Amino acid sequence: MNDNEFVALVATRSGMSSEQATAVTRATLTTLAERIDGGEARDLADHLPGDLRAYAFGGSETAERFGLDVFVARVSGRADLAPDRARDGVTAVFDVLRDALDPTDYEQVVTQLPAEYGDVADQTAPFVRRQA
Repeated sequence: MNDNEFVALVATRSGMSSEQATAVTRATLTTLAERIDGGEARDLADHLPGDLRAYAFGGSETAERFGLDVFVARVSGRADLAPDRARDGVTAVFDVLRDALDPTDYEQVVTQLPAEYGDVADQTAPFVRRQA
């Protein structure tokens, strides 16, 4: 999967424009890289398509500990989206990550997140089209 395909899937699953999907994808990957350990962020980046890799590198080896509300707020600010739209976008990005990554690689990322992240990073739920 290349960058354009990844973003197109995020757009389809979130009901966002291509521009919004690009912004929310980048913001989600950046925020995720802050939330997981640096080594895991690098591993995730290694499995992402070309231009998206740069967004998954964390600035620290140690993960920041913050909840889902803070995660969504950071994505909302970075992507310039309302919090509800940002949450839809975060869910879509995790859905695409789940489909694009090997199950073990995806699991290694989401197991670093608290249970509350299951609302946006469900490992088993089928794809559900969200309404705009």
